[in-house]
Amino acid sequence: MVVTVSECPKATWTFMLVSFILICYDEAGRIEAQTRRIPNDEMEALREIAEQLGEKGWNFNLKHCDENLTWQTPIRDFSLTHDCTVNCTCPSDDECHISAIVVKGQDLSGVLPRSDLSRNYLSGPLPSEWASTKLEYMSIEGNMFYGTIPAELGNLVNLVYLNLKSNNLTGELPKEFNNLRKLRELRLSSNNFNGKLPSFQSLTQLQILELEASGFEGPIPSNISLLHNLTELRISDLNGGASKFPALGNMKAMTKLDLSYNRLEGNIQKLEGAKNLQYMYLTRNMLTGPIPEWIKSRNDLYSLHINCGGGKAIIKNTIYEADEYQGGPANFVQAGPSSIWGFSNTGHFWDASRNASYYTAKNVSVLAMNYSQLYTRDLTKNYSEMFTRAITMDYSQLYTGARVSPLSLTYYGRCLANGSYTVTLHFAEIIFRDNRSFQSLGRRIFDVYIQDELVWKDFDIATVAQGVDKAVLLKFNNIVVKNKTIEIRFYWAGKGTTAVPTSGIYGPLISAISVESNFKRSDQKRKIFIVVGALAFAICLVFMILFILWWKCFPRTLRGLESKTGLYAFRQIKAATNNFDDNKKIGEGGFGSVYKGVLLDGTVIAVKQLSSKSKQGNREFVNEIGTILGLQHPNLVRLYGCCIEGNQLLLVYEYMENNSLARALFGECQLKLDWPTRLSICIGIARGLTFLHEESRLKIVHRDIKATNVLLDGNLNPKISDFGLAKLTEDENTHISTRIAGTIGYMAPEYALWGILTHKADIYSFGVAFVLQQKGCLMELVDPKLGSNFDNEEAIRMIKVGLLCTNPSPALRPAMSAVVRMLEGHDCIQGSIMDPSNYGDEFRFEALRDKYDAMQLQSSSNDQTLVDSLGTTRNGSSSTYAHDLYPINLDSL
Repeated sequence: MVVTVSECPKATWTFMLVSFILICYDEAGRIEAQTRRIPNDEMEALREIAEQLGEKGWNFNLKHCDENLTWQTPIRDFSLTHDCTVNCTCPSDDECHISAIVVKGQDLSGVLPRSDLSRNYLSGPLPSEWASTKLEYMSIEGNMFYGTIPAELGNLVNLVYLNLKSNNLTGELPKEFNNLRKLRELRLSSNNFNGKLPSFQSLTQLQILELEASGFEGPIPSNISLLHNLTELRISDLNGGASKFPALGNMKAMTKLDLSYNRLEGNIQKLEGAKNLQYMYLTRNMLTGPIPEWIKSRNDLYSLHINCGGGKAIIKNTIYEADEYQGGPANFVQAGPSSIWGFSNTGHFWDASRNASYYTAKNVSVLAMNYSQLYTRDLTKNYSEMFTRAITMDYSQLYTGARVSPLSLTYYGRCLANGSYTVTLHFAEIIFRDNRSFQSLGRRIFDVYIQDELVWKDFDIATVAQGVDKAVLLKFNNIVVKNKTIEIRFYWAGKGTTAVPTSGIYGPLISAISVESNFKRSDQKRKIFIVVGALAFAICLVFMILFILWWKCFPRTLRGLESKTGLYAFRQIKAATNNFDDNKKIGEGGFGSVYKGVLLDGTVIAVKQLSSKSKQGNREFVNEIGTILGLQHPNLVRLYGCCIEGNQLLLVYEYMENNSLARALFGECQLKLDWPTRLSICIGIARGLTFLHEESRLKIVHRDIKATNVLLDGNLNPKISDFGLAKLTEDENTHISTRIAGTIGYMAPEYALWGILTHKADIYSFGVAFVLQQKGCLMELVDPKLGSNFDNEEAIRMIKVGLLCTNPSPALRPAMSAVVRMLEGHDCIQGSIMDPSNYGDEFRFEALRDKYDAMQLQSSSNDQTLVDSLGTTRNGSSSTYAHDLYPINLDSL
């Protein structure tokens, strides 16, 4: 069922013209049967409608629908053509039904009654009784209906088209509006609605939504983007304040978008997903940011060819576009593919009988030309030349039609690449005749402008061509295009014929236009593709050659290990440390020198340069490094990798800004470490050792825990260095090592005297700093620099834990996890704190002195070195990151 009430103005009419279409059934059956009839009740209703409309031309004496075939074709034409008829459908063999009443242009006025739709009134509120019908199409555009939309309108569940625009409707849309789920087109513009703009998210079938100047308030709801079938969205002139630009990127079907005059803020990047968007109007908003890359302008054109007033023509592989559009007294036409050119026409032929078709002309006789006059003019040199050349049959297509104008005719070409062009204008007089008839009386004189410059004044086609039906070509070189647009105008300046008989057409005339660039076309995409492709190929080729050379030169024993271990090229390390510049040296120890370096990516590193004599086999060393490379903990210095080339053996660590704990406490530039920081450092060291002893997959004994092997980062977070460069153990079983590695004074007695090594040796080294004297008050062990700025209970707890760790009996030393809990105050300090003198001075220190003297003697005689499990050379017995700040004074032992 369809109801249409639309406006149809005409100059002589004083009342509104309205059309109502009432369609009761969708089926349009055309079943042939001699017994078909319209039911009596429908016939009575039809008579009443005709009486109220004052329609006396309807014939109700017809026995069958098929006696008047026009009654069998349903009409859904919403044009404003004057019409008054009735249509019917015949769903069965014996009965027909009225399917449509079309009443157009009947000058009806007044108020639409509530009882039925037949009175065709145009004002008042919308009747709620409409909801009892099965409407599919409804339009009341351009009337004076007022009030709110009745909630009953939501019962019109079959509506697919609803047009309520250009009325005085107010209020909010009823929530029952969401029931119109079949709506494909909704137009509510130019009304006075109130409240927030609805999202219409339940109307998923909508294809066109028009809400321009509807009276609603912003913002535009984001869930309006759920209308995936929407192809056209028009929302403008929203009331209220500024709002954010909506996210409409997933509306992939949308081709037209108008969000003008809404005071929208932000950028339009959220539209990127709307790939099919062709027209976008965002005028008078407050948008910011750059124009997105996805908004691409058309590719530049380098030529333009138009067959003015004629159809499409192909001449020597050049396509002249058709120009068969009707002109008029004052009109502008955008033509060509994607409107890349157009024309404007001004002026009215004095003969009142002229219509739009007279703005194009066709030749009235067979072309008799074999030759044409060609005039070439170089505007930059003010030089012109005339030639006579033969016209082929191909070119004759351009002169069978033309576009004319009584006053001014202008052609525009757009999207042309900026530069110099040659413009060729084709003319032939195909209207005026060269005979004794009235058609020979006319003269066609006009001026020619290109880019607003007069290039030919008082141009007369017949005179220059030396007769009618002869072609003349005007070629203009070096026409400069600056703004991607060219303008060619032909203007009648008042000379020549001003009025001729009915069959005469005067004013400017043009047959064809040709615009060609004077520079080579640059296909940017192709150039970029070629350059990028060639560059990528060259880079790949270079890398392939370098890889082959490197593979051939790389030691066979190390092939396959680079995927497991972070291997660095020596030239990388050399460049990072400025060729191991002395100014980059930050430490010197038993392993070798330590340098600061910066990699190409900006990573700051510390490079430990090991002695080449300390290497085991390359494969064994890299395997060992690869094993500990994955050990990562906040309190362990991270090992990035290593470098093995020639006699170079380098370890690459993360760089620690505050060097070692020993330097921070006892160096020349001591750091002011308050008590909470010192306690935090102590706990951090304990956590690092806990990870090595108990939490890592590999149970690692460090062997050389001391202040110089504890480094501090920029936040004074402690990190243990050189772990894994001594003995790696898979379990905690006690074993005896015949190769002692460590620093005298820090080594546990059982390890220093008999080579018995367990993780309890690290615990002893951790606590040895607290066993600085055998007798006296415990508080005497606190650093005097702290003064009284420390917690007595925490200090006593720390010292007691240190004494527990230095217990002469390994079995009585606590595990590192227990040490952490005690330092943090979570566990009480348990176990006995034994007097370190239980070993006895002679038993402890004399044996240790003898051991050290024997080691020194052996080292001086045969350059015997202490080697840890990785085969790392240790000159003496200490491995340090910086210079050892704790030298051993043997006399004090």
